[in-house]
Amino acid sequence: MGRPYWCRRRLAPLAERYRLAVPSTTLRRDQEVDAPASRGRSRRPKRPWPRVDQWSATLPADAWTTLDVRDGAKGPLVVDLVKRRVVARTPQRQEGHAEVLVVSRYRERDSHKVVKVDFDLSNAEPTTPLVAFARVAKAEHRIEECLQRSKSEAGLADYEVRNWTGWHHHQTLSFIATWFLVTETRRGKKMDPGDNGAPDTRRHRVDPSPYVSMRDDVTCAA
Repeated sequence: MGRPYWCRRRLAPLAERYRLAVPSTTLRRDQEVDAPASRGRSRRPKRPWPRVDQWSATLPADAWTTLDVRDGAKGPLVVDLVKRRVVARTPQRQEGHAEVLVVSRYRERDSHKVVKVDFDLSNAEPTTPLVAFARVAKAEHRIEECLQRSKSEAGLADYEVRNWTGWHHHQTLSFIATWFLVTETRRGKKMDPGDNGAPDTRRHRVDPSPYVSMRDDVTCAA
C-alpha cells in the first residue's frame, strides 16, 4: 500500500502515523551514512540509490534485532528487524520526505529458515523502538482475519453497485455487522439466563403505581 509516493506524502502533514509496505525494488538513500567525498572541483557526488532488498542483503548479522512475534502455520516464528532513516525516490527521480525504513525478516525458530521478508516505510519518529514496529506488524494479521470474517459472515465482498458512494455504504454496513458479531462473540455464554426473560414474565407485568407516582396522582393531591 505504500508504493504510491503521493499517498505517503499526503499523510505526513495530517499527523497520521503510518507503516506501509513497499516493493523490494524501492529505491532509497540512507541518511545515516556520510555522502561520498568530493573529487577535485567537480560536483560533489550524492548518496547512491540502492534497492531495499539489495541493501538489506548486505547487512551483517549484528545489525539485526531478533524478537518473538507470533506462531505461524508451521510452528513458532521469530523476526529479525532493522530500521534506518532514509529518503525514498519519487516518480520524478527526486528525494522524498524523511521516513524510516523497516525491514522485517521472518524465520522459523528451529530451522532458522527465512520464510518471509517485508519492507515498510513509516513516518514515525526515528527514535521509535523496534518493539513498536513489530507490534504494528503483528496487528496486520488480526486486520486480515477481520476482513476475512467480514467476507464470509457479513457479505463484505458481495456487492453490486454503480458508484463509489454505494460501495462505501455497503462496506460501512458490512463492517458494522462484523463489529456486532465480534461483540456478541466476546460476550460468550450468558451467566444468568434470567437477564433475557420472556416479555410476558411476571417482572414485566408489575404495576408501576406502587413504586412510581403518576402525573394524575400528583394532580389530585394538589
